[in-house]
Amino acid sequence: MVTSSPFKASFLGPRYWLTWIGVFFLYLISWLPQKLQLALGKLLGRLVHKYMKRRRHIAEVNIKRCFPDMSDEDQKALVLKNMENTGIAMVETGMAWWWPQWRAKKALGSLKGLEHFERVQQSGKGVLLLVPHVLHLEMAGRLMGLGCMGIGFYRPHNNPLMEYFTTNGRLRSNEYLVGKKDVKGLLKALKNKKVCYYLPDQDYGRNRCEFVPFYAVQDTATTTGTLMFAGSKNCETMSLITRRDENGKYHLEIIPELENFPSGDDKADVTRVNQRMELSINAAPEQYMWLHRRFKTRPDKNTPSFYK
Repeated sequence: MVTSSPFKASFLGPRYWLTWIGVFFLYLISWLPQKLQLALGKLLGRLVHKYMKRRRHIAEVNIKRCFPDMSDEDQKALVLKNMENTGIAMVETGMAWWWPQWRAKKALGSLKGLEHFERVQQSGKGVLLLVPHVLHLEMAGRLMGLGCMGIGFYRPHNNPLMEYFTTNGRLRSNEYLVGKKDVKGLLKALKNKKVCYYLPDQDYGRNRCEFVPFYAVQDTATTTGTLMFAGSKNCETMSLITRRDENGKYHLEIIPELENFPSGDDKADVTRVNQRMELSINAAPEQYMWLHRRFKTRPDKNTPSFYK
């Protein structure tokens, strides 16, 4: 359980000076009008599209594999929008960490479905909330906190100074955080009727996974770790849809629990998880993190990589 991240004198040392410069500029940008921040982020994203060719290639491969019926022109347009939203995500991080409460409330367009949390918690259970890796995830978490303080299940940052800023930024909208290796900590939170965020949509390798459909890719490595938590008697599994509209407002909707989940059929169950992820992503495909290698693990180890 992480409830704070204390400042250390060592953070002032030379090894962290570049980090301080980056954080300082991110903090300054967070004070600008939101429309200007989004415009700067979009410009930054266009630079990502032009110069970070490896990341652009990964997004191109993922989109081509997932949407084979989409025309080449539409695929290219989606990749460009995705890169623009990648740049926007950088400035959204500053919004999430440092915006005052009144400003965060102003950016919330809608938050639907909190009654599903209340109903499950009144029955004595917690909620495992399935969330995809949307690019505006930091901001979505901040705004969820306006209606319900949850528990963040996360991977600690390798840079201790960034871990300091990340942890304290996320604790503005979470009761506390649980490290990804603290399985008992997350199970305890569910037992205590908490709402726990869980992101099951990345390729976590060959161990504890099933190869099931994700969009048009029929054999996508999908973690069965979700089922370990969802199988707790103290838990119901729901999902979240979130998007940012053209006016910079954020819309969040909680989708009710999966029935008879888990069923005991791991392949069928993680297929349903992927279907929930697709439902969430479809709300704004350009705002999903297509830059990660979602299909790096293939059923046959000898199969050439999609990302060559």
